[in-house]
Amino acid sequence: MSFVQPVTLRDRGIRLEPLALAHEAGLRAAAADGQLWRIRVTGVPEPEQTRAYIETALQMREQGNRFAFAVIDEAGERVLGSTSYHDILPAVQRVEIGYTWYAQSVQRSHVNTTCKLLMMGHAFDTLGCAVVGWRTDNYNFASQRAIERLGAKKDGVIRHHQLRRDGTVRDTVIYSMIAAEWPEARAQLLYLLARHNGA
Repeated sequence: MSFVQPVTLRDRGIRLEPLALAHEAGLRAAAADGQLWRIRVTGVPEPEQTRAYIETALQMREQGNRFAFAVIDEAGERVLGSTSYHDILPAVQRVEIGYTWYAQSVQRSHVNTTCKLLMMGHAFDTLGCAVVGWRTDNYNFASQRAIERLGAKKDGVIRHHQLRRDGTVRDTVIYSMIAAEWPEARAQLLYLLARHNGA
């Protein structure tokens, strides 16, 4: 049995449901909102690569090392992007959260905070993870700030680690949070969401 079982998570009008081929048109539209595939430091699929992107995610799910979600706005059933558990290591109760991207129009909104609250809560409280990790491009400063806002700690940098789409090789910044840090991080995320709703 896979460590991460199919599940749908929802809160604050956002639903995370297992990514499927049925999400192809919605993902394509989300990526087109801001032409996200043109951003050098992300892995958003180009429009014609959307189906292959989903198929790869489904293959990785079968292999047990990635579980991808579609991010849905429940009010209009609009696909906003995608996020995943990946590098799933049941033996040490570890998952990472990544492959995350959202339509430009919902970036810097409550969407990412809500998704992370759902995924971290599921990882720590349901799956019993001892640690949750993140990794990002050394030049993706927005991603690094977003991860740090979650309360994750920077573990270090892996030099010359991974190819970018333009053929250059990135350094990868690694972050993590252990289970003991989750209650305080959850309280902070709930506080940030309450402030956003108040605004």
